[in-house]
Amino acid sequence: MKAKKFVDLSWEVSDDSPIYPGDPEPKITTTHTVEKDYYNLSGVYVGTQTGTHVDAPYHFRNEGETIDKMELDFFFGPAVVIQATDKKEKEKITLEDVKPYGDKIQAGTIVLFRTDWYKKRGTEAFYNHPFVAGEVAEYLVEKGVRFICIDTINADQSGGTEFPVHDLFSEKRLMIGENWAYFDKIDFDNVVVAAFPLKIQGCDGSPVRAVAMEIED
Repeated sequence: MKAKKFVDLSWEVSDDSPIYPGDPEPKITTTHTVEKDYYNLSGVYVGTQTGTHVDAPYHFRNEGETIDKMELDFFFGPAVVIQATDKKEKEKITLEDVKPYGDKIQAGTIVLFRTDWYKKRGTEAFYNHPFVAGEVAEYLVEKGVRFICIDTINADQSGGTEFPVHDLFSEKRLMIGENWAYFDKIDFDNVVVAAFPLKIQGCDGSPVRAVAMEIED
């Protein structure tokens, strides 16, 4: 397998990384410098859901699997981009939006929901994003999808009290990627995605460096 093109789907990790309201605020500090210590070193404080990240089942279920226990094959595989750029604030991505892609969605396919909402970073609208309907999550689980990703800060509706996508994926021991970006840069077919988490023991998720690759036929 040879990759012809790479597209970075990740936010940078910095003090300004976008986070869900109330989550730990990231902080990057300089702890050592060449001038004083003969080498450069930094301290990095981030939440498990900082920036571009993945949610393990434990995120919404105390008995769910933690991120260090999830097999690596969850985070690498063929992907399909579902176009949902016509969605407005707090609008659902529905089965009508997803079913036209049904033939491309096989067991193990990584599903990317493209809303282009990442472009609203820095505005209030960023938190009033489109979200995945519960019936869509059920449909994808039935088709054998194990990993869905979205370019909004939350796969469910933010600010609510019900989280059907998270609840279902947690119960079924599946993965969710959130706060991804740049899906509009994927201008090719034969997409493969890689997004490996840090092996953080006993935790609910991890930041990732998410990448889409164009694979030669």
